Amino acid sequence: MAPPTYGDLGKSARDVFGKGFHFGLVKLEAKTTSATGVAFTSTFTQNLASAKVLGNLETKYKCKEHGLTLTEKWNTDNTLSTDITLEDKICKGLKLTLDTSLAPQTGKKSAVAKATYKHDKCTINADVNLDPNGPVVQGAAVAGYQGWLAGYQMSFDTAKSKLTRSNFALGFTAKDLTVHTAVLDGQQFSGSVFSKVAPDIEGAVEVGWTAGSNATKFALGAKYSVDKDSSFRAKVNNSSEVGLGYQQRIRDGVTLTLSSMIDAKNFNQGGHKLGLCLELEA
Repeated sequence: MAPPTYGDLGKSARDVFGKGFHFGLVKLEAKTTSATGVAFTSTFTQNLASAKVLGNLETKYKCKEHGLTLTEKWNTDNTLSTDITLEDKICKGLKLTLDTSLAPQTGKKSAVAKATYKHDKCTINADVNLDPNGPVVQGAAVAGYQGWLAGYQMSFDTAKSKLTRSNFALGFTAKDLTVHTAVLDGQQFSGSVFSKVAPDIEGAVEVGWTAGSNATKFALGAKYSVDKDSSFRAKVNNSSEVGLGYQQRIRDGVTLTLSSMIDAKNFNQGGHKLGLCLELEA
């Protein structure tokens, strides 16, 4: 199996802290697939603090015999985007994508060409922002050997002839354990550990530190699957913010998620957040 992309290093731990929590939001997501194979996804999200509402509509069509995937998106900010992907056709393991976006009201448009190549021992990806004023080139590579992973990520601004990002990562992955460490621009240091403690229990730890600062970030998270239809999630960080979540599949195609964030340090002063998400699929 090919190593993950640089952006997916440490993903198992991030999912424990990120998935199933919708603090301060009410979210409705509906998915369906037509008889012709076109997948539709619509999302409605309201921020409870600002009352701002965002909507997204996505259509995706896959032409498997030609390795093509066409994805079109529209949101209530009136931004249109199109992704065209060709995978495993030029050569096995190579994925090419053209990502374009257009905001008709402002006339702002962008295009990004992406390439990813996966091999048993390494994964390489590169993105080029097609800006006539000078493209920004981003690249990353991850090599794997017997569970050990090493990665490098960079970003180069051709207009300024300057390296704007230089990140390193090192990790280890096994059946029930994932360890990840990273250095961002030589200034920010982070690490995470994910462990599947039992078939129904997952746990994760995250730490972070910035050079020149005594402040250290620390968080613990866990997920407990009661059965195949329900699960509990909990997390806490060194700022005494406690996150709780409960997910229940009510019936096939209907999933309800409730979550809350409690500021334990300022418990009597309020500022706590609630969240609700309803997912429908047919």
